[in-house]
Amino acid sequence: MRFCMPSAAALFGSLCHGCRSRARSLSFRGFSGSPRQNSRWNSQDSIDLPTAENPRILITGGLGQLGVGLAEILRKQYGTENVILSDIKKAPPEVYRSGPFVYADVLDYKNLRELVVNNRITWLVHYSALLSAVGEANVALARKINITGLHNVLDLALESCLRLFVPSTIGAFGPSSPRDPAPDLCVQRPHTIYGVSKVHGELMGEYLHHKYGLDFRCLRYPGIISANTQLGGGTTDYAVQIFHDALSTGHHECYLRADTRLPMMHIGDCHRATVEFMQAPEFQLSLRTYNIAAMSFTPEEVATEIRKHLPHLKVTYNPDSVRQTIADSWPVRFDDSNAQRDWGWKSTYGLEELVSDMLSSIRDKKTNAGLPVS
Repeated sequence: MRFCMPSAAALFGSLCHGCRSRARSLSFRGFSGSPRQNSRWNSQDSIDLPTAENPRILITGGLGQLGVGLAEILRKQYGTENVILSDIKKAPPEVYRSGPFVYADVLDYKNLRELVVNNRITWLVHYSALLSAVGEANVALARKINITGLHNVLDLALESCLRLFVPSTIGAFGPSSPRDPAPDLCVQRPHTIYGVSKVHGELMGEYLHHKYGLDFRCLRYPGIISANTQLGGGTTDYAVQIFHDALSTGHHECYLRADTRLPMMHIGDCHRATVEFMQAPEFQLSLRTYNIAAMSFTPEEVATEIRKHLPHLKVTYNPDSVRQTIADSWPVRFDDSNAQRDWGWKSTYGLEELVSDMLSSIRDKKTNAGLPVS
């Protein structure tokens, strides 16, 4: 039996029972919101009513690297109107047209609560965060978004008995962690505010699961590689930028050393892992936080693979002290054997497949935009 708190502020109040069955029995209505959440999806006439069998999903930080793609996959499975994308930035027209999009500031608890209550949310995917390099440049802001914002989401999940997904990261490990491979359970001790906030999130989620029955789920992502998203200031961003540079100028200046090996993953595998993990029955989960792995490579190895397609690529190395120090504190490989055993995780993209897909996707995007391709 699961237990959840009836109120975000009521840590000393009574507990409610059977939240999962209660969520399934709700009589769902169409998408609604407060005046500041208006979009064309607010109209009752513009959507079909969702079925009670499907989850109602809110994604925070939805305009980052992962949110739009995950929303697309979830909408295909559960219905467009059942997946609400949110951020504090204005959505591009194609995102706005693709399904429900609302303003949501994770530091504004009242606004988040309105969204959850008015739209009968049952799953929450919390992607709002400042990444590693950006966080080190603005520690105070990273602390607010990555920790205060997380606590708002945790409180809401307890109050409304939500299934909550909060990603963790390679950055949750530190220089004293095992590096090759890093297991699920080990010393972490990261040296960045990003990493500290992720370890804090892992532990808080697990604590609230054990104490109150919160359905908290967390995956430690490797560096995620995608052709369709903007870079967000992460230490592994070079592994996306090198493809753009290879096709535009033929030259990439890398801010890491040539031999810096880090775990990486194609965004397709990342989305699939997230969806499969969210769908896994609770009884299959022996942990609340899992590593997921696909491949590990160095800048020189990915450059060598790209040269099989674009022999003219030139790479120079000019290590940035901040990002290199961060990368040197991270594992070179993940041990994801628990995820494989418990809920059947298995990656599909290796380095060869990743490089072919990235070059093809970016070339198509540039061609369609009328941009030159090297």
